[in-house]
Amino acid sequence: MKVSHEPNFEVLGAPIGDPIFCAKFLAQRRAKAAKLLSQLVTVGSLDPQVALLLLHQCAGYCKLVHLARSTPPSLISDCLALSDADIRHCFSECTGIDTADNDWLQVQLSLGRGGLGLHSLAPHSPAASLIKAGSLILSDYYALESINIFNDIVPPVYTISGYLLLHSTLSQKDLSARLENYQFEQLLFQSSPANRARLLSVSSHHAASWLSVIPSVGLNLHLEPDEFQTALKWWLGIDTSLGSCCPHCPDHQLDPLGHHAVTCKGGGDVVLRPNSLRDAFSQFCHQAHLGGQLEIGCGLGVNKRHSRPADILVQNWIIGKPAAFDFTVTSPLNLTTLTEAGVTRGSAAMAAEVRKHGANDLKCSELGWISIPLAVETYGCWGAEAQSTISRLASRLAIQLQCSKSKAITTIYQRLNITLIRANARALLSRSGFFRSEGGL
Repeated sequence: MKVSHEPNFEVLGAPIGDPIFCAKFLAQRRAKAAKLLSQLVTVGSLDPQVALLLLHQCAGYCKLVHLARSTPPSLISDCLALSDADIRHCFSECTGIDTADNDWLQVQLSLGRGGLGLHSLAPHSPAASLIKAGSLILSDYYALESINIFNDIVPPVYTISGYLLLHSTLSQKDLSARLENYQFEQLLFQSSPANRARLLSVSSHHAASWLSVIPSVGLNLHLEPDEFQTALKWWLGIDTSLGSCCPHCPDHQLDPLGHHAVTCKGGGDVVLRPNSLRDAFSQFCHQAHLGGQLEIGCGLGVNKRHSRPADILVQNWIIGKPAAFDFTVTSPLNLTTLTEAGVTRGSAAMAAEVRKHGANDLKCSELGWISIPLAVETYGCWGAEAQSTISRLASRLAIQLQCSKSKAITTIYQRLNITLIRANARALLSRSGFFRSEGGL
């Protein structure tokens, strides 16, 4: 081990010394991180989807989290606040989106809470520094300081004490989750009924899976820059309408949350979207060696009704019976479900499942099929039956791909949700006055 006789030195990437030395050390680390952020801006000008993924995974919170764990919050708070500003500026430059404070609060939430995963370093630093204190938690001055700072941020229900940390298995992830829960609750409290429904939907399980895909044109997991920017704005509740009127609905002005644009029956988008989901799901069925026939049921049955209850018919799905899968996309902002959707996550998808059963069950029963509606909300919240179906499909797919079931589940949701989001973005773009030029500028 190297011996230092200086009062100020570095140990394992952390500064030890007086406040001036620590401040200088932290400024150097921030400058190094800022250099990487500036390079990401260049990437963002070409492909914002790639740039945001790199910002989330490699260039944001993770670059300075070690310092947050090893440096007292009082010494590092100013540096982290400046780093947070650097990340916000980088996000704006990469995506072309300027966010209001409430929008930025959602951006900072994890993907599982409907955010973009760009955690703020400053408020999370007390949680990071507390975990490393260990048994010294009750006597360490800086640990006690971190506890006080953390408790000043969160409401009483989420506060902590030294004894709680010492005699429990709380991790940094657990403490950060308390902070995020409070931030999410703040957003809900400050939101209109429509925005509450949006926030609950985007924070549902797997809804944000489209944000974690590795962009690939060949695998159809890539969004064009204008599609990605529009999708992000819509996801964050930022107005994409520009005060435009819907070109398919005379005298109908587009709403700020894009509800009309993604549900408008003009232009064919509401037909193309479930068909795209059907095709993606069908590919997974074939990969899993389950086969599948498209658009089956018209003219069959006792009464020869013209309904078509199977977007995809898969033979031998459960106990030798065929399953008729029928896709439907619904918006949690529909007036008929808005009140419940602003309180209960996934209620719009559940209502859509009930409607599909009412429309399809009789004919499926006549044909000896199992009727399975695959309902998803426009923001990517899947219904219970769809989730169960995807889990069963993933079990079969994992065998063929020789991977874990969890990996197969992630793969299915990523492909389905990015297909959904792409269709939504195109619907928004086609109605907001933006028109793509084939050859660029």
